[in-house]
Amino acid sequence: MRPILEMAPAEAASIRTVLFDIDDTITTSGKLTAGAYSAMWSLAGAGLRLIPVTGRPAGWCDLIIREWPVCAVIGENGAFALHALNGGKPRLFLHPEAPHDAQLRLAAVREAVLAAVPGSRVAQDQFCRKYDLAIDFSEDAPRLPLSAAEEIRRVCIAHGAHAKISSIHVNAWFGDYDKRSMAELLFREVFREVPFAGSIFFGDSPNDAPMFEAFPLACAVANIAPFADSMPCLPPYVTSLPGGAGFAEAAAHILAQRGRA
Repeated sequence: MRPILEMAPAEAASIRTVLFDIDDTITTSGKLTAGAYSAMWSLAGAGLRLIPVTGRPAGWCDLIIREWPVCAVIGENGAFALHALNGGKPRLFLHPEAPHDAQLRLAAVREAVLAAVPGSRVAQDQFCRKYDLAIDFSEDAPRLPLSAAEEIRRVCIAHGAHAKISSIHVNAWFGDYDKRSMAELLFREVFREVPFAGSIFFGDSPNDAPMFEAFPLACAVANIAPFADSMPCLPPYVTSLPGGAGFAEAAAHILAQRGRA
């Protein structure tokens, strides 16, 4: 991974759409910082489309599409997207593989994980979710090691679910989809564009690896370091700063380089 400050003017000028994870990519210690939020508005003000791509729940995504400077948001690891093109009313775009009885099917996975992994617990935002199960290992205290997250993931997979580790949760779901496949559908079916021309993706953790692989232009924030050796694919760029500060660092550089192009 090369420093984001090495991105050249021509490459920055090619960007039309900025996709990004939320937790520990634009947040720092669980908070959306003023710098990261200001960076989003600066990018949007420069005419770029913004799309958060997150494991966070449907309830959060409804707020995000209405109150952040974004044109769409992909939630629950790809189960759906909410989009509001040209400032219109938010609309739901559901992945065709997202099951209608998801929470019923996930109940057995939840009980198996809680029984098998001491200290694991259902994430506090679970009540807002429609299609996945979030098991907290590092959002709230007591924080568990990455080895516990890996065991949680193993139990979920043993029960037939897909499972991904983020920086704070292990997310489990039924249905053949993920962040990448939902993003591809959004570009093709809603934007009527080829994925992912003129786009950059920002992330920070193992569940972002499929996105890093799909995007020719991608960047990790500095706190990817603990996960980097175990990830199958890393992006071409990395920031020098972690979390929201890293995102703001990258946004400022991209905008400056676009001005020089």
